[in-house]
Amino acid sequence: MQEEQQPEAAADPMSSSDAPEDGPKETSSVSQNISDADAFKILLEMKMKKRQKKPNLPSTVTELDTEDGSKVYVVGTAHFSDSSKKDVVKTIQEVQPDVVVVELCQYRVSMLKMDEKTLLKEAKEINLEKLQQAIKQNGVMSGLMQMLLLKVSAHITEQLGMAPGGEFREAFKEASKVPFCKFHLGDRPIPVTFKRAIAALSFWQKVKLAWGLCFLSDPISKDDVEKCKQKDLLEQMMAEMIGEFPDLHRTIVSERDVYLTYMLKQAAKQIELPRASETEPRTYIPAVVVGVVGMGHVPGIEKNWNSDLNIQEIMSVPPPSASSKIFKFVIKATVFGLMGYGCYRIGQRTVQFILSMPAAQSYLQKLTEIRSQH
Repeated sequence: MQEEQQPEAAADPMSSSDAPEDGPKETSSVSQNISDADAFKILLEMKMKKRQKKPNLPSTVTELDTEDGSKVYVVGTAHFSDSSKKDVVKTIQEVQPDVVVVELCQYRVSMLKMDEKTLLKEAKEINLEKLQQAIKQNGVMSGLMQMLLLKVSAHITEQLGMAPGGEFREAFKEASKVPFCKFHLGDRPIPVTFKRAIAALSFWQKVKLAWGLCFLSDPISKDDVEKCKQKDLLEQMMAEMIGEFPDLHRTIVSERDVYLTYMLKQAAKQIELPRASETEPRTYIPAVVVGVVGMGHVPGIEKNWNSDLNIQEIMSVPPPSASSKIFKFVIKATVFGLMGYGCYRIGQRTVQFILSMPAAQSYLQKLTEIRSQH
């Protein structure tokens, strides 16, 4: 479930092409015979010199430490925010991390490779093909939930004219510029989250949630999005949601807080330096990690940071409840009923249209005359 991107290291600063043509042959020989371990040390030294000992970080960054001395810088972002993109870029440039972890899973990784224009178009368009794909991938209930949440994203996209996930794309670009920086996907797979969320809701909660998402139309300004970076406002919004759907909050927010914390701690394990030979003792250094997550997950990550975490329980998908089966049957019956009624109306109008054509009326008149003669 964990994917990583190993960007190419910078060019060897001691390559032979940089040496003067009339220079001593010994220099060229040394540069050509440099070992992988020595090359790694040279690039690592360059990276360490560029890494700020006291980085000047944005106010949205939370610093966490591990027992073995590794540091994790968690950038809390608003998913539709130009300011958040700048915060991510600045943090990665300042700390020169060994690993960058983002709040994405393998099912959403495509947004890293798509340009802003394409993403903007995709986010606004929710069609039957996308619905069929979501249902095929996640099942009827989870697929419909995914499409409803995509509708919310599309609503924000349309209101702001901004594609989601810009901070993750900036993190991907900046990580590729840092020598030996790995890129990890740190979020729980979205099918698991949706299935657990659906299973946690009662029948009427599902209906109420679907109704609210279907008729979402409140205008959203850029100022509203930027306000999401203020912890006090965010906590107020989360409290309102907890009061209405506490089980939904547990599966979509709290459980993912645990998963993200676990993945950040895994990424923050010490790094082993390469050895010139097998006899050389192993050397480890603390890691530096940058995490890019929605601001709503930061308090949960801080809360879980010093706990022993086990993600096996939150990765399991419970069997569907009786209310889920009823809701699934109602949805299927509604869909097939609408399709049947649509086919009936189309067929009825088609017959009426054909019969109203002059050629058809002339043919029917001749047929009537023939029958009357006999």
